[in-house]
This record gives sequence, C-alpha cells and structure tokens, in this order.
Amino acid sequence: MAATDEGTPSIDHPLLESDFLERRLYQLKLAGTAANDHTLVCLPTGLGKTTVSLLVTARRLDEVGGKSLMLAPTKPLVQQHADFYREALQVPDEEIVVFTGDVSPDDRAALWDEATVIMATPQVIENDLVGSRISLADVTHCTFDECHRATGDYAYNYIAERYHADATDPLVTGMSASPGGDEEAILEVCANLGLREVEVMTEDDADVAEFTHDTDVEWERIQLPDDVIEIRDALNEVITERLEKLKELGVARSTQPDQSQKDLNRMRAELQKLINNDQSEGFKGMSVHAEVMKLRQAVTLVETQSVEALRRYFERQRNQARSSGASKASQRLVSDPRVREAMRRAESFDELHPKYRKTRMLLAETLGLEGGERVIVFTESRDTAEALTEFLNTSFDAKRFVGQGDREGSDGMTQKQQQEVLDAFRAGEFEVLVSTSVAEEGLDVPEVDLVLFYEPVPTAIRSIQRKGRTGRQAKGRVVVLMAEDTRDEAYFWISRRREKEMESELRELKGMASDLEAELDDAQQSLEAFESGASAASSGGKPASESDTSSESQGKSSQPGLQDFVGDATDSIDGIGDGNEDSIDDPDATDEEAATVETHEPSAEGDAVEIVADQREMDANIARELSRREEIEIRLETLDVGDYVCSDRVVVERKSVADFVDSLVGGERSVFEQVGAMARHYSRPVVIVEGEGLYEQRDVHPNAIRGALSSLAVDFGASILRSESEDDTTELLATIAKREQQLSSREVSVHGEKGAKTLSEQQEYVVSSIADVGPVTARSLLETFGSVEAVMIASEDELREADGVGEVTAERLREVIGSDYTGTGSGSSSGANE
Repeated sequence: MAATDEGTPSIDHPLLESDFLERRLYQLKLAGTAANDHTLVCLPTGLGKTTVSLLVTARRLDEVGGKSLMLAPTKPLVQQHADFYREALQVPDEEIVVFTGDVSPDDRAALWDEATVIMATPQVIENDLVGSRISLADVTHCTFDECHRATGDYAYNYIAERYHADATDPLVTGMSASPGGDEEAILEVCANLGLREVEVMTEDDADVAEFTHDTDVEWERIQLPDDVIEIRDALNEVITERLEKLKELGVARSTQPDQSQKDLNRMRAELQKLINNDQSEGFKGMSVHAEVMKLRQAVTLVETQSVEALRRYFERQRNQARSSGASKASQRLVSDPRVREAMRRAESFDELHPKYRKTRMLLAETLGLEGGERVIVFTESRDTAEALTEFLNTSFDAKRFVGQGDREGSDGMTQKQQQEVLDAFRAGEFEVLVSTSVAEEGLDVPEVDLVLFYEPVPTAIRSIQRKGRTGRQAKGRVVVLMAEDTRDEAYFWISRRREKEMESELRELKGMASDLEAELDDAQQSLEAFESGASAASSGGKPASESDTSSESQGKSSQPGLQDFVGDATDSIDGIGDGNEDSIDDPDATDEEAATVETHEPSAEGDAVEIVADQREMDANIARELSRREEIEIRLETLDVGDYVCSDRVVVERKSVADFVDSLVGGERSVFEQVGAMARHYSRPVVIVEGEGLYEQRDVHPNAIRGALSSLAVDFGASILRSESEDDTTELLATIAKREQQLSSREVSVHGEKGAKTLSEQQEYVVSSIADVGPVTARSLLETFGSVEAVMIASEDELREADGVGEVTAERLREVIGSDYTGTGSGSSSGANE
C-alpha cells in the first residue's frame, strides 16, 4: 500500500511512518485479532494481508520488543516484503535484513544477532535452525506468508514447531488468500502452524467491498485444427498400446488414453508390489509406465499449450535417449514409428496455433482499442512462456517471467533479473508480462487491465491467486483460454468445483472461532505440544475472547480486537496507540524466570553430542529429527567427504537402496570413489544402506550387489550397516555419535574439506592422523614440542612428557613414525574398481 493521498485517513503508531498507511477498518480488525492469538488471516489477493502482518509486528516490537520474522516461499516475494517494511517501519534499514540462499550461512548468523526484522525463505531458516546458527528465543512475532503451503514436509512445519517450543513469547500469524480446498485442509494448516483463530474476510464484507471491483471471468473456447488433433491422436494410439501391456500385467483396468493421475499412481503402486515380490514383470511394467507418463506429457502439451512447446519437448526426449545411461523408456519412446511420425508432423506444422491467435487478439483489444496499459499472461509451461513471449514481441512489448532453475534449452532467471523485470513492469516500461507460476503467489505485481489464463488451472488455490492480479483498484477482466474436448475442459470443471468448495468452507469457518479452537485441539492432540513449557496464557497464547479490555473501549467499537489498535477512546480511531498491556506474558517476570524457558540454544561445551551433516542431506528428515533432540547439536556444512561426521575418525555415507545400486551402475560418482575418499581421511568409514529390497533394485544380479558390499568392507575397511528407514538411520547416527563422543571421549573433526585450513589446523590434522591419536592429543603434542617436525623426531620418553600421552601411545607413535614402509597395506580402491 503506497503513501496515502492528502486528506485520506492514515494509521498513526510510534513505529510506523506517518501518512504512509491508509486506514482500512477491515485491516485494523484483522490485526486486532492477530495481535492477541495465533491467527490464520484469510483475505483476497491484493487487499493488504502484508499490511495486517505489519500492524501486528509494529505493536509487538513496540510493546514486547525482540525480533520479528516473516517467511515467504520465494526470493522475489521476500525482497518485496523487505522493501515494503523498510518504507513503512521506523526501524533503521540495516536492521531489516533479507535471508535467502544468496547470503552465506556465516553472514546470516552475524546478521541475525543485529537484526530487528528478518525476511526469509523458509528453507534458509530451517537450515539455520537445524545447524544451530540462530535461535528463535527472542522472536516475538512470526509470520508465515502463503501459509497454505504448510502441509507435508514443507519447511514451514518444522519452523513452526521450533518457534512454539523455543520462543519466550511466541505469536504466529498465517496469511493466505486461499488456505485450502476444504475444512480438513484448512485445519491441517492451522494444526501445523499452531494457529487457533481464523479470521476470514471476503469481497462481500462491507468493510472490504469498497476497496474491490467486479472481476468478470470469461471462458474462451478454442477449437484445435485438424493437424494438431492428428498429432494428438497418434500419440494417444501409442499410449493405448502401452496400457494394454500394463493391463496384461494386471495393473491397468482400462486402456483409455485419458487415464486420471490417480489411476496412474495406483498402477505404479501395483508395479512396485511386483518388484518387492521379486517378480521381473514389475521392472518391465515400471519402464512401460514411465513411457506412458512421457507420452501423456506430450499429449498435454499439444492439446493445451502449442505445437512449438511439443517440438521443444520432443527435442529434449531425443537428447535424453542419446545420452549415456538413457532409460529404456526414453529409447523406446523416440524409436516408435508413430511417435517419430508425430515428431515429423510437429516439425512441419507452420500454422499459427489458435491459442496464439486468440492471445494476440485479446491483447490488441485491451491495450489498443480499450486503452489499457498492462496485461499478464499466465501459463503452466516454461516452453510456452518463452515461445509466446517471442511471438507477442512482434506486436507488443512483452517480457517473460520464469523461475530460477536452468534446464536444457531454457535459462532460468536470477533473483536480480526477476526483480528488474517486475520493477520495469511496475514502471510501465513494457506492457505484457508472460509468466509461469512464479508470479502467482503474493508478488506485488501492479494493477493490470487483463489477466489471461493460457490454460485453466486445475486447483482452486492457484486460480484464486492468479485472478487476484486484477480488479483491485478498478474493474478488471479475466479471460481463460480453453481448448475444446481436451484436458483444458476437465481442468475447467475441476477448478470451478474446487473454488466453490473453498469459498463455502471459508464462509462456514467465518465467525466460528470457538468451534474451530475445539477442532484444532483435537487435530493437534494438545496445543501445549507446540509450546514446550511456555504458558498458554502468554500474549501469543491468550484467546482474544479472554483478553482484558476496558468497557469504554468495547463500547466504542463492536469490531472484535479493533480496540487494541485504538490510540484513545474516540470514534475517529486515530491510529494504533497503546494496546492491551494484559496481552504481554507476565511483564513483571524476572530475567531469571524468563531464562527457564526451554530453547534449542547450543549447549555448553561437553554437554551435547555434535554431528556435522552435509547440507545436501536436508532433502531427508534425518538432520531435522536429530536437531529436535536436546542432547544432540547439528552443524550443517558442505562436506567434501561423507554425509555425516560423528567424530574425528568416524564418517558416515548414507545411501538409500536405490541410490546404492545406482552408484554401482553409472551414478555420477561411484560408491567406491566415495568410500575411498572417506577411507583416506577417516580411520572408521561407515556406509549405511537404508531401505528394503536391496537385491530387487533395477536389473542388477544380487551377487553383484553382494560383491560390492564385500569389496567396501574388505578392500576399503568400511563398516556396512543396514537400516530400515530414515528413522532407523537417525537412531544409528545418534548411537554412533554418543559412543564416540561420550564413551570414547573423541571430538568431532571434519577432514577432507575443500576450504583451506589454517596452518594450525593443518598441523593438528597431520599429527592427529599419526597412530590415530586424535585432535586432543595432537594439540597437546604440538603445544609441548612446538612443531610437527619436533613431534616426529621426539623419542619415546620425550613423547610421554606431553599431557595425554602414556606409554602405549608413545610406543605406538614411535612405531608408526620410525618403522620402514612395506607398501602392503589394504584400503586401495583398485581392487574394487577391477
């Protein structure tokens, strides 16, 4: 929300810039509730959810102090929030910091200590929490933007759990225009984030209606030309044939090419059962299933996108089939005569696709005849976004807006490039933005005259997000292109049904705070599970209905929670002044009492067992689970050797059974290379093979796998451990680390790092490797003798003068240093590689 116009009422608060925020009653009401309890705020896109969070943050920082943390799913969205907060808050710009993967971990740790407001992507905060780089203890307000993502293993869930457990005085605000498709989904989001209140505003609410305008949704039916239909039918014929093979195996119930994704997932599960039962038909069927999925993607592209998108897809398939280690599914796909004919037809198709033609016509109407200024075109396909941008640039000034990932034939956009494109679009430097889904969620894209859906979106959440790009300040228009008799039509009906269901659920939830709280208690078992000893009556935990408010304030406004943002008891509502002090958790508590709240602060030296985990292992849940344990401290690094370091001599490489077999037959780096490197740097390399069905992976004979295991144990001296699951691996790692550090009094030392060690670290490393004396004894020896050379030439009696070096250790040191080299040691990788 920009600065207010002269004469427009604004919000006044000690921490807010004067005359910057327009006073909107619905935002004050939402903020009033959110300031008193963990609250889900549901508000249509473009109506200022971020402002609601800002109001709560301002109040918390003013009354309680501490830090504010705001999480958003994408880098551009994080940067957008930071820019807005720097404009709106009377907090020094350098105290409002941005945390993304572009900022190094060491820099983030230092910035965290000095920051007042942190804007971050969730993955970065999750990594920093797991790695014990930051503490949430003094975060007094945490906002989860686009909180509908808080399902499954998404990072929001771990952060919320840690926040409720670690923070001295927590308060959570979840924000979304579309929190879920049904009550169960909404309750799941609330349970995962620890939310107990739901505040819903729709465009029908009187306070909101004056700030919105009607958005007409038009459906433009597109008829595909005969040539395109013939390409599609040829591909569907191949799909039917492949499904017949799967039906013979008993996993497909129908050979119709338009199988639902649910049915295809069921087929895959049935094939996996065959594989688990050691039936070779399962492997063959899985390869056929993969081919069906590739063909379905091709059909989707030619039906709903364009022939150009299909051409690009075919080219990638050809390149994959030619590459080393190509799958049989890819090779069969490009060699099938009917697929080759479809490729030839796609190459020779030179007509203008009807969706392209319709897009150009609609843009000409909006930007030309109607005098519009800006249009956004959304598409599911990056290929379409790029090809369509090229096509539209012949008539308009258009730019693409895609994600950051690169792929074959397509460069992604860096965060800087994304920001530059958005800034130029806002400034009116070009008129058409062609975007993939990256611009759907929350980005402050300027008011546009037309939002064009190149294809229907099959989910209600994404449809609502996209339509929110128009109709904010003036009447907007939404047009959806729908190819007749294609998946477009199916997605159209699915989207409409889901949108209606979501709207109905939100209306039912509206005003049901007490009933919802009871349901959330059931869903979460107990909200105290999130609070880990923190009082349920804290400012972040007291229900709004129990907050102490003056009768005078209640008499002046019937809006629940609004009185908390009233500066004085007047009808004019001059701003957010002094709020309800009773919402603060025991303001008279002493520092000693506050210090008793449990946190995940790093333990004192010697108290905790430390495990160093490779940052790339964060795809698994193991490091997260270990970080939840008070007795274990996780440190995240980019390890050059192994996945987990449990001491100065034990390094662990974790392999799923599939990864293990893949590394034997053409993986990027063979397991022999990896374990060979481990054996060179650590005296106790360990390989954990995780999962079931080790001898049932791919078409590898069990004896080949047994031979590999034997080689790793005999030739490399590696211990091979089997685990059933990630949970089992977690327990193994914890047990190994405790034995090493608590029973054997060994320290954690990372070897084989890419980064340069200091001279002292290199000297300690050299000495610690002699006779496996370890880092503690190495430091003692160096302190006693002053150099590596002096240690090497010291006599056995002289060595015993160093602390921690007894007769046995001194004798072993002299034996290793002074004995002749025979060259018959084991551990060479040659045997395995032969």
